[in-house]
Amino acid sequence: MQKRCYPFLLVVAACLLLASVNAREVPNFNLVDIHDRNHELYRAKGKAVVLFFTGTGCPIARKSSAALKELKAKYEPQGVDFWIVNSYFDEKKKDINKEINDLGLREFIYLRDLKQLVALSYGVNRTAEIIAIDTTSLEIFYQGAINDQFGEGAERPAPTENYLDESLSQFLAGEPIARPKTRARGCRISYAKVGGDTGVPDYVTQVAPLLRENCVECHRRGGIGPWSMTSHRRVSNYSDMIEEVILTRRMPPWDPHPDYGHFKDGQELSREELQTILQWVKAGAPKGDGEDPLRAPLPDYPDWRLGEPDVVLKLPEVQTIAATGVEPYRYIEVENPFDEDVWLSGLDVKPGNRSVVHHVILYAKWPGGPSFGDNGAFFIGWAPGASALQYSDGVAKKLPAHAKLTIEMHYTTNGTEETDQSEVALYLAKGPQERNAETRAAADWNLEIAPGDHDSRHVATYAFKKPATLYALFPHMHFRGKWMRYELLTPNGKRETLLHVPRYDFQWQLSYYLQEPLKVPAGSWLMVTGAFDNSPENPANPDPKKRVLFGQQSWDEMFIGFFEAADDPEPLSLTAK
Repeated sequence: MQKRCYPFLLVVAACLLLASVNAREVPNFNLVDIHDRNHELYRAKGKAVVLFFTGTGCPIARKSSAALKELKAKYEPQGVDFWIVNSYFDEKKKDINKEINDLGLREFIYLRDLKQLVALSYGVNRTAEIIAIDTTSLEIFYQGAINDQFGEGAERPAPTENYLDESLSQFLAGEPIARPKTRARGCRISYAKVGGDTGVPDYVTQVAPLLRENCVECHRRGGIGPWSMTSHRRVSNYSDMIEEVILTRRMPPWDPHPDYGHFKDGQELSREELQTILQWVKAGAPKGDGEDPLRAPLPDYPDWRLGEPDVVLKLPEVQTIAATGVEPYRYIEVENPFDEDVWLSGLDVKPGNRSVVHHVILYAKWPGGPSFGDNGAFFIGWAPGASALQYSDGVAKKLPAHAKLTIEMHYTTNGTEETDQSEVALYLAKGPQERNAETRAAADWNLEIAPGDHDSRHVATYAFKKPATLYALFPHMHFRGKWMRYELLTPNGKRETLLHVPRYDFQWQLSYYLQEPLKVPAGSWLMVTGAFDNSPENPANPDPKKRVLFGQQSWDEMFIGFFEAADDPEPLSLTAK
């Protein structure tokens, strides 16, 4: 009896082991599709998501598209989403579009895994590989080939085994998956060679220096990061979370679409750097030999990013922030130290307490000046991720004598009573400058978002009546913000995308300074388009049942495309002889 049961027990044990391997919750990811729309795995609406990994030109991937289309037609009505994921490095949109048209794939969500991070994380080594995910348990229930028709250098007239069809049928019927894993037969995907002979990046010489250079500035004591990267032990405890925030593009906090615009000081990691971190995480985050670079002392934060300022505006009194609850905006007047007009070549903000300061804005108000609401002209704003404002020679921001200065403070509570006394630095230009820079805006002041609307689209425009130079772009929405795009429409009919943020994140109010200032002819329009997600599927949504209007608080909304520009100097008139 024991001899007869023993093989059965081995089979049971093997099945349990296979189930435990497949039961790992897959990490979330965000990828942008061929139409520049963002898609997040954890917000997929189907019962399952089928990922088909590909790259342009692969013969097996191309030939597999017919079977993929048939399966989509069969199973999409039953609640299965089909996403194509192009994981060739830096594939160009024009090449992808040609292949989509050639193969008739326009009905698919076609995603661009530009740095191969999803394919690498999910263990995909060949094109035409399928990964099928249960969106309830977030587990892979099938991985491998669509069928057995194609192999390396060979193919059958028709498949004899339809692996994906079989697995989807069993999944929807609630039955065990008979073959949860098969061998994929497509083209090999080439990843960055970052692991040396062992295939595992070295923590001491590769991983830790990357983290120290790019991450520790925020992930340190007194920084805005939620935990400190002080040692290998700390980082390894968060290694799976590091993988997820990279795949969802939450870190590094820099997410403009790479096809549009060139910007200064981009907080971006390269394909090789990101794959180094992910390969190390996949290997189990080993420490290896040598001293831990993350234990070395850190330099203090610089007082000011642009050097010693000429004047510092400081909140006149220490502000107390409650431990819990909602803090209303505070509008605090500060003394204008100038009794004559001055020109500011730079401005910066130093939050006094990064753990509770959500944002800081300096306004200036004077008779006849521009105004954003009751406070006057916007001079500089700070939120996590914002850069200091510095102009090139010949450009500055004019601050009239005796202008009324107001600092807007928005605090968030963190469970402990806190205090703050933030500061704003002013850097003076040497006298009047040729161009007077202004923070302007294309805004929808009559904003209205219906309850539950997952894609509430809005448009705002700004008309350039004079020729001008454009320096920077600052998108602004609140918790329901989904995406925002800036386009320039010129009188000659040209339409150019200057910036597209496909996954707007209210927690990071980023500034996008153009690598080269842009000349804008008179008669041009800046068109800002975007959308809000007021649905229950938006995890940041304060209340999906609310009809949302324009308002100051974070649970209200704003749709403002701020930008920095200066009118070009008037040409000198010719004196008649």
